[in-house]
Amino acid sequence: MITAIFDLDGTIADTIQDLADAVNHGLKQLGCPEHSVESYKQMVGNGARKLCIRALPESRKSEAEKLHGLFRAYYGMHYLDNTKLYPDIKETIEKLTESGVKVAVATNKPQDVARQVVKSLLPDTEFYKVLGGCDERPKKPDPAIIREILRELPKDNKVFMIGDSNVDIQTAKNSGLISIGCIWGFRSREELEAEGADFIAVESHDITDIILR
Repeated sequence: MITAIFDLDGTIADTIQDLADAVNHGLKQLGCPEHSVESYKQMVGNGARKLCIRALPESRKSEAEKLHGLFRAYYGMHYLDNTKLYPDIKETIEKLTESGVKVAVATNKPQDVARQVVKSLLPDTEFYKVLGGCDERPKKPDPAIIREILRELPKDNKVFMIGDSNVDIQTAKNSGLISIGCIWGFRSREELEAEGADFIAVESHDITDIILR
């Protein structure tokens, strides 16, 4: 049996514009300087609260919860304004499922929004589980989310973790999974290789080549 666990932001979907817009909206409300969309690629990866902390000036870190609330309210209404699937990722996931691979999503994105994004962008894809950030378990790179996905699956399961950041590679290491780093996302090939990714995917179809070969 083979299972492929995908990160969401920067791996399945390009979400950075909507994330940036939501945080910048909150920063503007608080009278704080905004950031470029490109700079947010280095801030995301550890969940929405950590994103808000990173976006605030050093002297305003105490307002992280206030910013998080503003972010959630705005993002909940605008999470699909600009978000889109990466090229050929739909076909890649379909090929995996048609080949008998079980697919799942493990993301630090708030779980309710993550499920809405996946359902909206991939309505016909049957994911085994879509798990996101919540108060009941620690976020990636802690292996808790992976353990929950794999809990009821056979032990002789070959499992791949597919993601675009060091957080995903660390998650794979902490969980004993095979890691595939995707260079089309928010972080660089250098970061993924430095973190020790087992494989590097340059294009979406590389994922199926790696998993099915």
